[in-house]
Amino acid sequence: MKIFYQFLCTILFLWYMSISCQPRPVRDEVQMPSKNYNYIDIKFDSLKMTQKVYVPIYSDIYHGSGLKRFLLTATLSIRNTSMRDSMYVQLADYYDSEGQLSRHYLNRPILLKPLESVEFVVGDKEMHGGAGANFIVYWGTNSTDKIPVIQAVMIGTSEQQGISFVTEGAIIETEFH
Repeated sequence: MKIFYQFLCTILFLWYMSISCQPRPVRDEVQMPSKNYNYIDIKFDSLKMTQKVYVPIYSDIYHGSGLKRFLLTATLSIRNTSMRDSMYVQLADYYDSEGQLSRHYLNRPILLKPLESVEFVVGDKEMHGGAGANFIVYWGTNSTDKIPVIQAVMIGTSEQQGISFVTEGAIIETEFH
């Protein structure tokens, strides 16, 4: 019986070591928590309405004498508010404080079904955006009665200090087709 327990312990130890020593997956540079994107091929000029929305992003804010930066994680949230109509998002592009394109978050349009939402994350280690960063979101729909909610949530913690706030998207262009 003692040999059986030693054998069992050895097997369990080897099994534990085999799973605990596996390399952990590394997160992509572009963090996209909504992994279940519904990519779709659609021509945006065939939709009844399209809009471009500007969303302020603060990847950091200044504090103290204005020389210290407080790094923030920013989450862009796009929410379809319609209970019956789908919407489509063609781009979610991230620009830095100087207006330079930093990153494309989408390579193809995605479908958002009724009441569905999608998020895109700018990590707190991102050093290019700054306090004047922004997203440009280009979306469209075949309905003209519902507008999505497009917001950004910024959050940061450092030692005992925490900060969080929300910004709202502003429509900068609307086209009816």
